[in-house]
Amino acid sequence: MSGVAAVALGGALGAVARHLMSAAISGVPWVSVGFPWATLAINVAGSFGIGLAWGSWSHLAWFEEWGRAFLVVGVLGGFTTFSAFSLEGLMLIDSGRWSAAVAYAIVSVTGCLFAAWLGQRFPGV
Repeated sequence: MSGVAAVALGGALGAVARHLMSAAISGVPWVSVGFPWATLAINVAGSFGIGLAWGSWSHLAWFEEWGRAFLVVGVLGGFTTFSAFSLEGLMLIDSGRWSAAVAYAIVSVTGCLFAAWLGQRFPGV
């Protein structure tokens, strides 16, 4: 599989997974409206996934040949939503909700870094 095909296929799968997870989280009754919980959860899950993939397979030939393009750039690139994170943070600021915007940025960045670190600690899962 070519690198472009691997990214395209992975990206399509990641985008569909993002849509399904966002819809599932948005349908949870206790999730408050007005805070981007789905995007936050997707970014943390994607960060865990990238740490897990890197910790488990970065040293393997198939990962360098096509797995990195398919899984990291494609699936996880299509799944994670940092562009949506940026827009939602800006929307919180524009609506005057500075404390929510700051909390969202801090929890997103630290949560995603922690999730990537944690995922890297589970190689071979």
